[in-house]
Amino acid sequence: MADKPHMNLIFIGHVDHGKSTTVGRLLFETGAISDRDMARMKELTQTFNKPTFEFAFVMDSLKEERERGITIDIAHREFQTQKYYFTIIDAPGHRDFVKNMITGASQSDAAVLVCSAKEGLQAQTREHAILANVLGVKQMIVGINKMDAVNFSQEKYEETKKSVSELLKTLGYKPDTVIAYVPYSALEGSNAGKKSDKMPWYNGPTLLEALDMLKLPAKPTDKPLRLPVQDVHTVQGFGTIPVGRVETGVLKPGDLIVVMPGGAKAEVKSIEMHHQQLQKAEPGDNIGFAVKGLEKKDLKRGDVIGPSSHPPTVAQEFTAQVVILHHQNVIARGYTPVFHIHTAQVACTFVDFLEKKDPKTGQTAEKNPQTLKTGDIAIVKIKPTKPISCEKFSDFPPLGRFAIRDMGETIGAGVILEVTPRA
Repeated sequence: MADKPHMNLIFIGHVDHGKSTTVGRLLFETGAISDRDMARMKELTQTFNKPTFEFAFVMDSLKEERERGITIDIAHREFQTQKYYFTIIDAPGHRDFVKNMITGASQSDAAVLVCSAKEGLQAQTREHAILANVLGVKQMIVGINKMDAVNFSQEKYEETKKSVSELLKTLGYKPDTVIAYVPYSALEGSNAGKKSDKMPWYNGPTLLEALDMLKLPAKPTDKPLRLPVQDVHTVQGFGTIPVGRVETGVLKPGDLIVVMPGGAKAEVKSIEMHHQQLQKAEPGDNIGFAVKGLEKKDLKRGDVIGPSSHPPTVAQEFTAQVVILHHQNVIARGYTPVFHIHTAQVACTFVDFLEKKDPKTGQTAEKNPQTLKTGDIAIVKIKPTKPISCEKFSDFPPLGRFAIRDMGETIGAGVILEVTPRA
């Protein structure tokens, strides 16, 4: 597996447009799941009385999800194309699952936006496209699914393609973001893995071929180390073992590190990934490492580790661009929901609203608005209620984007434009 370059892929789009079925189809076409698995799934679908759902069942392996016929948590699956080895982050389309989608989008290298040729553009198609853009997804394939349901009509395809491309344009996507528009049927497989004779009018790539047209993102190894802590273990004989994913930079045994916001310093003794010793860890590596001079009380989930020569920033306050997705009321200054930034969760206060943007053009629509509501995109000033390490999105994307949660719902998402460091 490891000899092919690796990419994280997220599937986004409206709840009933066939994301899970598409993923199941790709897994089947690339041999990641066997005919036998498929037959088993088919039996299950009969039991649950959802006869055409067998591909979706591959992803939605939880019983509850099968019964409800929707995707809840993010499922991770792997498959290989000619060129890449993909990990799929299957983003739920259902509303209360936007938080997972945000976690997913912030880890993904590319997105597949699935839109049904039968139902066309829906509210959630738009919402997911806005989010993927705000969260910095740089390349996308638009899959126009359910072509079988519209008799493989070129007219329907062109119509759906036009509405999606106009949406992406109004959201400010750059013209080269979309690698390809692909008409296909996940259910019967036309143009998913193999070219279909049912669409003689289409001469572009199949969905699988389009995936190989994606470009590998550069590994930010030249930036200073940033490693958000996911977990801390104490292991007999090794002491304290922080666990996390290297987001930028390189970590080697012997390196001197600092943990922020606390400021504890230590030396890296050894690094391990999948029970193997590493001589160096690079962006994308999920590692555990033994350190000299740190106790378990010195660090926790949500802290960020960096080189002691270039410590991670601790924010006094920050300016951010946010998109408000769902909120029952209007949001006024002083509102303090929970921000999920990398692995940290911290209550943060909206201290000022600088401007509202026109979602269609990205231009300023209103200076110093009094309140924000659902659908608004705004530039705001945010003050964390306790010390948190975060960075500008333009410098360190993974440490500069966030989800905003309140009352068990994701109410918004955003990126950090400027950080005022703590004195």
